[in-house]
Amino acid sequence: MEKIPKIWRENLITYGMVIIAYAVMQILISFGLVSRLVQGLLVPLCIYVILAVSLNLTVGILGELSLGHAGFMCLGAFAGAFFSKVTVDAITFSPVRFFLAILIGAAVAGLFGFLIGMPVLRFRGDYLAIVTLAFGEIIKNVINALFVGLDSNGVHFSLSDRAALGLLDDGDVIINGAQGIIGTPQDSNFTVGVLLVLLTLFIVMNLIRSRDGRAIMSIRDNLIASESIGIHVTKYKLMAFSISAALAGVAGVLYSHNLNSVAASPRAFGYNMSIMILVFVVLGGIGNIRGSMIAAIVLTLLPEMLRGLDRYRMLIYAIVLIVMMLFNWSPKILEWRERHSLRELAGRLRGRSKV
Repeated sequence: MEKIPKIWRENLITYGMVIIAYAVMQILISFGLVSRLVQGLLVPLCIYVILAVSLNLTVGILGELSLGHAGFMCLGAFAGAFFSKVTVDAITFSPVRFFLAILIGAAVAGLFGFLIGMPVLRFRGDYLAIVTLAFGEIIKNVINALFVGLDSNGVHFSLSDRAALGLLDDGDVIINGAQGIIGTPQDSNFTVGVLLVLLTLFIVMNLIRSRDGRAIMSIRDNLIASESIGIHVTKYKLMAFSISAALAGVAGVLYSHNLNSVAASPRAFGYNMSIMILVFVVLGGIGNIRGSMIAAIVLTLLPEMLRGLDRYRMLIYAIVLIVMMLFNWSPKILEWRERHSLRELAGRLRGRSKV
């Protein structure tokens, strides 16, 4: 019997971690052992995992620092919510409507990722970070000031107020400025979130281990050498950036359909959201997909688990951040982890058994 290839084995372990976590959580919920607070965090956990894994494709695999990931999430959220709100009476079967909303949100975010990436990816390092940060803030503020209405004459747009839309009596305001979209169908749930997490992992991990993924990583490691052997640098940069943006759009659709309303508020899609996603990637290990998942889960649950310690909650949170950073990046700890890894221990046990 042939051994399973290492790449497939690693992928299966990652999928298995997600499936086992889902099964355990469902069992705990069925026995009433999970509080309503934690149940309310399950879909956001899936959203943050998708965002962390997708950003790791840009930061860890491509090697470019992007601070506009929340902007792509915002585009996906509003595109998907707009579609669902408009078609809620026409498409009554919610799974089909939600599936189409996911496709539209991913397509819109991916398209903007491609269009933004063409000029932006000419920059590197801090310059790229500043430009992507500016893009995210522009997207958030434009949508925050956008009014969109729909009547029998078609779709109307305005950047001033809803009265400027000039809607007929049969019209309805879909996007209402800072209030965003109200009345979005709540089609998302924990099961759908886990399925989207698995889809994200499938796309990212298969891309990383494909020929295109190796080309992307070669650009990260040495741009000049990659160009010298004929790798189309612009093509592969745009590929990674666009896929990362599209997956952020998927997370945005999941976010918008988990709430009854979605608004482009600074808290939801601003600079702080992009920084938080980047923290997940850095603490989990740049280029480490499983690490991004674990960091997103731990750092999302931790503030809520410590909510009873109002005076010391953020202090404990900060200490955990420092400890996680040391655990992932300190040379001495990395050396200790390598010596005490499961593979190393298994090798020692095999050596002893032979003796």
